[in-house]
Amino acid sequence: MDKGKLEFFARLIKTSHNIVVFTGAGVSTESGVPDFRSPGGIWDRFDPQEMTFQKFVSSPESRRKYWELFRICWKEFRGIEPNPAHLAIAELEKQEKLSAVVTQNVEELHQKAGNRPEKVLQLHGNMWKISCLECEAPYSWQEAYNRLEQGKMIDNCSRCGGLLKPATISFGQQLPAKILKEAQMRSSSCDLFISIGSSLVVYPAAYMPQLAKESGAKLVIINREPTPFDSIADLVIEGQAGEIMKKAMELSRQDR
Repeated sequence: MDKGKLEFFARLIKTSHNIVVFTGAGVSTESGVPDFRSPGGIWDRFDPQEMTFQKFVSSPESRRKYWELFRICWKEFRGIEPNPAHLAIAELEKQEKLSAVVTQNVEELHQKAGNRPEKVLQLHGNMWKISCLECEAPYSWQEAYNRLEQGKMIDNCSRCGGLLKPATISFGQQLPAKILKEAQMRSSSCDLFISIGSSLVVYPAAYMPQLAKESGAKLVIINREPTPFDSIADLVIEGQAGEIMKKAMELSRQDR
């Protein structure tokens, strides 16, 4: 690991007061969260084309496959714990430096690490919530999981008869406008934008680092592979997010 880069990153953290952290799947793989796109991942077992929002609302067979996908995800994700990267991000909030965590992840590891829910903007929703697509009534994921484990289908909403769906954003479904607007506002007004574990190719989420940079913020990118925004970043560190964030936070605490 490049000591000079880590020391520069630590100085940026120490001198910043309004930090936005943007996270993608790479921040959670160290916790054991499966990578959907890797060999043997979820998309080797399910066809993404069958998981679109349009097919969910129009096809009982597609809904059956969708709920089976979530049965597997709930089973695999239940015991997963935050890793040092999540804990470092939570520490930024404790230090009152964090404006927001903008995340593409749905598994709530930021909240589990200690970030307050109101600080975490989940662009792609939350896998531990279920709601009615018509009246937005909430339902228990645990009860849904138990039904699926028993081989039963998920009933429609008991209040209005609408379809129930996990509160995540499917292919072809619009991002939540209110959360997206808040994320854009936070990104445009921060003094340091840290992107962790994201390929930065999924839009509109990938506009966030550009918004921050154009508004005068410093941009740090931490990822295991190059991203399209490396050329405009103030600092790029390739490697494991947990190790990098833990060491940078340790260095930032020195001589405070």
